[in-house]
Formats: sequence, C-alpha cells, structure tokens
Amino acid sequence: MSVQEKSIESNGVAFMDGKAESLSIQNPKTLSPLLNGEASTAELCGTSELEEATEGLSLGEPNAVQADQLWSTSRHRAVRLRMEASGPASETPMTVHQLFLETVEAHGDHPALVSKEGGRWVTLTWRQYYEQCRAAAKSFLKLGLERFHGVGILGFNSPEWFISDVGCIFAGGLATGIYTTNSPEACQYVAANSEANVLVVENQKQLDKVLQVKDHLPHLKAIVQYKGELQQKAPFLYTWAEFMKLGEEVPDEQLDAVIDSLRANECCTLIFTSGTTGNPKACMLSHDNLTWTVHRAASMLPLKPAEEVMVSYLPLSHVAAQLVDMWMGIHLAMTTYFAEPDALKGSLVNTLKDARPTCFVGVPRVWEKMQEKMKAVGAKSSRTRRKVATWAKSIGLRYTYSAMNGENQVPWGFMLANNLVFKKVRVALGLDRCKLCFTGAAPITKDTMDFFMSLNIPLLELYGMSESSCPHTISTDSYYRITSCGKVMPGCKTKLENPDEDGSGEICMWGRHVFMGYLDMPDLTAKAIDRDGWLHSGDLGRHDQNDFLYITGRIKELIITAGGENVPPVPIEDSVKSELPFVSNAMLVGDKLKFLSMLLTLKCAVDEAGGPTDQLGPEALLFCRQHNVAATKVSEIIASEEPAVYKAIQEGVERANARATSNAQKVQKWVILERDFSVGGGELGPTMKLRRPIVVKMYQEKIDELYAVAAGGQ
Repeated sequence: MSVQEKSIESNGVAFMDGKAESLSIQNPKTLSPLLNGEASTAELCGTSELEEATEGLSLGEPNAVQADQLWSTSRHRAVRLRMEASGPASETPMTVHQLFLETVEAHGDHPALVSKEGGRWVTLTWRQYYEQCRAAAKSFLKLGLERFHGVGILGFNSPEWFISDVGCIFAGGLATGIYTTNSPEACQYVAANSEANVLVVENQKQLDKVLQVKDHLPHLKAIVQYKGELQQKAPFLYTWAEFMKLGEEVPDEQLDAVIDSLRANECCTLIFTSGTTGNPKACMLSHDNLTWTVHRAASMLPLKPAEEVMVSYLPLSHVAAQLVDMWMGIHLAMTTYFAEPDALKGSLVNTLKDARPTCFVGVPRVWEKMQEKMKAVGAKSSRTRRKVATWAKSIGLRYTYSAMNGENQVPWGFMLANNLVFKKVRVALGLDRCKLCFTGAAPITKDTMDFFMSLNIPLLELYGMSESSCPHTISTDSYYRITSCGKVMPGCKTKLENPDEDGSGEICMWGRHVFMGYLDMPDLTAKAIDRDGWLHSGDLGRHDQNDFLYITGRIKELIITAGGENVPPVPIEDSVKSELPFVSNAMLVGDKLKFLSMLLTLKCAVDEAGGPTDQLGPEALLFCRQHNVAATKVSEIIASEEPAVYKAIQEGVERANARATSNAQKVQKWVILERDFSVGGGELGPTMKLRRPIVVKMYQEKIDELYAVAAGGQ
C-alpha cells in the first residue's frame, strides 16, 4: 500500500499524505491493529494531537529545511528530523523501546547478555533482559525520576550498566554514562549538568567519589550500587537487589503510559565529550539518532540477526562502545559477553577465547598492545619458527592487499601459511570466528595496520564522533583501503569545506545521525552546526577517486609554526614511531615556535592498575639486548643518555625527516620523558586518545628546555 493510502506505524511518527506526523504508538497492544492495517490514524490519535506532533519533523533536502529547527539545547524540546522523501533517510522513525520490542518478539529466547558470576558464565535471554529493563524503569519512577532528568551510570561494563541505561530511557529519563576514571569533581560536573535524579555506581570506590560531592547535587534523590554489599547505610543508598524490588508495586499501566509518551525526535541519551580542550559538553542524542544510525550501519555489514557475538569492554560512556555494544546489539539480537574490569591489563584475551566473537571493535591502543605482545612472543621463538612466521606474513600481506584492491589473487603458499600461522594466531587471540575487526576513536599507525594485514586480519577503520551518534563512514570486509575510514553511511552526506590544493578540507556531515545539540550550550551548538544544518567536525579529510574518506588532520591540532606553515602532527608522529619500534608515544610540539620538536616515551611494563612503570617493556628490552645495553629501566636510559638508544632515536628521526614534505615539517629536537602516557596519568583520554593541551601543560618545562637558546640539540 502507498504512504498516501495508509498510515505506517512509527515511533511516534506516522506518515500521512506524504507528511510526517507524530503519534503516540509505543504499547504493543496499540501497535498490533495498526501494523495489521485494522486501525486508522484517526482512531489512534485526534486531529489536534496530529497538528501538535508535526512540529519538529520534516522531509526534504538539506537546503529545504530551516536550520534553527534542526537542533535544540533544551532537554525538553524536540527537533526536526532530517528526513527525506525517499531512500534510506526516509525510513520510519522509531524509539528505543520499539527497537527493543521488535527484537524481543523475534528472538525472545536467544541469549542476550552473558557475564561471569562466581567464575561461571550466566546468561540473560532477550526476553529476560527486556523484563529487567522494565523492572528498572519502574524502580526509577518509584525513586522519583523526572522526565528528561539524568540517570548517571558510573562503572565498568556489565548487565546492570545496560539495564540501567535502557531502563532510564523507558522511564523517560536521560541515560548518562560517567567515565570510571573521572575525579569526584568531574563526576559532579556530569551529574549536575544532566540534573541527575539517580546515580548508579559499580562499587565502593565509585560510591566514595559520589559521596564526596553529593551535597553539591541538588537534583540527586538516590544512589544505587550494583556490585558488592553497601559498607554503610543511608536512606538514599540501595543495593542492586533492593533497587530492582523497589518498583514491584508500580503498575504496568503507569510505565506503559510513560513509554507511550516517548517521541523519536526527543532526547534520550547524553554523551559527554572527554573534555580534552575544556569542560566536557553533553551531546544530546535522540531516539532516532540511535535507532536510525544502527539500522544504517548494519545495512552496510555482513551481520545476521541472532547469529552474532561480541565482547563489551570499552568505556560505555563513549559513543562508539555504547552504539555498538548496546544499540547495535539490540537491533541485531547479538549475544554480548562482558569482559572483566581488568580487560585492558591483560584479561581481555581470556574473554575473547571464551566468547569467540564474530565482530570485534578495538581502539588503536588495544591493537598496538596485541601487536607488541605477539612480537615479544615471536622474539623468543626458535630461529626456524621466526623464519616461517616472516615468510607467512609476507604472503599474508600480499594476499590482503590484493583482496583490498579487488584483485583477489591468492599467492602461492597462502593455504600453507594460513594453516601454519594465520589460523593459529586467530585462535590464540580468540578471533577465529571474527568476520569483522574494527578500529576507531583515535588515529592508528600504518605499521599496526600492516602488521595485522600480514596475519590476514584486516583492521577496518570507522570514522565519526559523539556528535554524529558514532559512525559517519564505515569500512567493511568487502570494501576498505589501508589508512582510509571507509565510505559514508547510506542516507548521510559529506561535504569538505574550504579544500586546499590537495582536496583536503574540513569534514562536514549531514544525516539523521547528527546530534540534537549540546545541552544548555547554544553558543557552542551554533559553532558545531552551521546555518544550513551541516555538522562541522573540526577534522580535515579528503576523498580518493572511489569516495573513500581519509583523515588528514584536525584543525585544532594543526601546529602553525612561527614561519606560518600549517603542520598536521599525526603523520609526522606516525612516521617517527614506524622507525622506532621501542617508542610508545611521540607527540609533536612547536606551535608558534621556530621549529618542531618531539616528546617521546619508551615502551614499558605496566603495574596492576594499568599504569606505566619504570621497567622497560619487551620490545625496548629486546632492542637493548641486541645492542649490548645493560639498562632495564627508563630512568637508567635517561640518566646515562644511553648512547645506543639515543643514536637509534636520532637516526630514526632523520629517516622520518627524509620523508618530510618541507623543511618546516622536520623534527629538529626531541626529548625522552621519564614515564609513558596513560589514562591514569592524564595524558590519554578514556579511549586512549592523546590529550595534547594537557600534555603541553604537564611538560611545559621540558618543552621550554628544548627551545631555550642555550640548550644543545640531540
């Protein structure tokens, strides 16, 4: 039937006579007759309701929409959806509840969430997961959660995290993740900005942070701790078991009324930016941002409903982890295994071996750690094994590059290399069933990508931001290019503003994945979304002849030398690191200065908390052994200015300089720092992204020494 002939169910959005109308159609009892064509729009919603609901929804091309209707900075206000008359952007909007309900009806008995309790894996089915989300929603209502007020979630990934987030949305609140690495003051900032009525914390450690700032949170009504017993009693403190029982007396009808009132073009989630250049901003994401984006992303990938498995371990406060682990998981009825809290300190591989995921997302540092560990193991192997591995990797690199370019030429010996090396590596990593290995959230070096390509494990780059609900471009198993972030999602558009002679310009985005705005920050929202409705990323990029997107730098990260030359730091940093395998981090400095310098850290061992130690890591120790250096600590290398190490660094920098596009882009001086960068140290964000302004402040004295007139260069 045509759109003109019959209204089609949505999330509070139906199409009638070619126009989008907002309806309240959330309850499955109400949905059934409409889906079966047994009820008309008039029977479900009066004319006045339809007229009121039309506001905030639209059809048409970007230039046909008034920009001031596309965003909001108020938690209460809906936005105009960026819908089009046909194609992917014309899909009927839906709420998070409708997305979830579709999966429960189709795959209710399929495993949804798998977590370890007392050393054994415990499973929740999709129906059980849904019922627990409803129970949590009732408890939030019982605690007095107000519409469009926050529920802050502070803890490591777990079923309770998912249930709190979804339950909050069902109850009409704003789900708000808080990074576990946040200080008490940073937790207060997020909770206060979201006007959180409830905070859900993992354990006593996180509870202590909240208790320190509780008196400065006027909207806070209750705190729930989801792991362990409470070490103190207070009327506002609840264990998870107590919390889940609170709402038992709340009638289903009361919750259903709230669910029925949800609209696809209203805010349901706040994603706080990591605040690398100032206070975090709360990105407002609507139901449609989440549900439409996962539909579009999934349409590009070879993933099948109720057949996929993934592992949740990246911070759920970050948009990428949340969109993939939670919302893509719901859309495709994936089975999600939860890693242990010490996943990034070494236990992740154990979870991967148990779960054997079919798709896996890693930030660059995760892939780099895997690379380092495999290299360290390989260095201890016999000479014969090393020769076999080197031969196999050369075959693997030729094959994957051939496949990437669409030639699909299988080199002689590939099957033998696959059986001797590639399959065994995948099993050892727990990736033997993995169809898609993604990387994103920060730049990754070509060296790391080539390393995994040589093992027949192509790393597929994604590109996006919190403000685009995560992905804007996606690489897939059937089309990807090394160092490219893939192609734009169907229904979205890319514009490169003010391109230079090489075609590189600021990446601007359009689509239904573009966020609603920054909560209570109209000035910053106006800077992010221009008058025509385009989201400005602040990233520089270019397209190749096949429309693959390449990130070439970031406007705010550009170093402008005293001579006026614009220098993108990442390519130079990657070039130096590729020459020096024992270097962990390299950060270029020299903004408004006469020449470029670099801060370097050496690869080192980490302590139980994941922080860097003074002890050299395996690759650095291997270099020392090969060059007859007795030092085993970073401090020993620096104290003696170990000649072999310093000479190797200088030669590596010179080789990188030989590839520089101009003299102004050559590194003139460098210094080794006493410790590696880390999240705990403040140099890296939660997704291991370099926090450049903070690093500059931390090491300003070292930088000043590099540029002091009397200082000698290396």
